[in-house]
Amino acid sequence: MNDMAQYESDITRFLRELKQRQPDLERKQREARAIWWDKTLDRDEQARFAQSNVKMPGYVYQTKPKLSS
Repeated sequence: MNDMAQYESDITRFLRELKQRQPDLERKQREARAIWWDKTLDRDEQARFAQSNVKMPGYVYQTKPKLSS
């Protein structure tokens, strides 16, 4: 058999062994992802966020000229 067919990278071996030691790892990853990412978006709320966006000036450290009184 070809030597390359038998080759397994260090990372592949690490991931395979990790999944063997922690069989519920993928389930935990899916649950954690659902907490932060798998959400339905409220379109009205997204529109309000977009409308309330404040435009940044071109150079934020530029001093503003003083108006004479």
